[in-house]
Amino acid sequence: MDAGLITTQLAARPSARRRHERLTGIVAAMARQTVTASFEIIAWDERPAGVEGHGAAVVRRRFRGPLQATSVAELLAVETAHGTSYVASERVEGTLDGRSGSFVIQHGGITGAGPGRTFGHVVPGSGTGDLEGLMGDAAFARDDSGTRLTLSYKL
Repeated sequence: MDAGLITTQLAARPSARRRHERLTGIVAAMARQTVTASFEIIAWDERPAGVEGHGAAVVRRRFRGPLQATSVAELLAVETAHGTSYVASERVEGTLDGRSGSFVIQHGGITGAGPGRTFGHVVPGSGTGDLEGLMGDAAFARDDSGTRLTLSYKL
């Protein structure tokens, strides 16, 4: 069947289009995998920041679990009387679920008057080797059970 004809038919039938979009979303979600890896910080080297009032550091980590890797991050942070925030660009190199290569995560967080908020994403097009085409979201966490990275990804 012609793709143009299918698109025309879906446009003419809104309920069919909604079902198609919902099913497409379900299939996409099923294709994503989520892994959690513990990590340790193996080096934290503070340096002068290029922006007044900010702190900077190069941070190195070692990951264990479904992500066997090391990473290097450039981190920029600011602290005020009302909260703190950071942004980082982190290159991860190793093995993710048995696939070797590297990728970059951009992540950050902010704390203040309310609950803290964080974000993290795999930079599109940053995957190399067996991880070429990797895309996804990253969440760093620390609590009584330790430090970890949860990566929800698609290859």
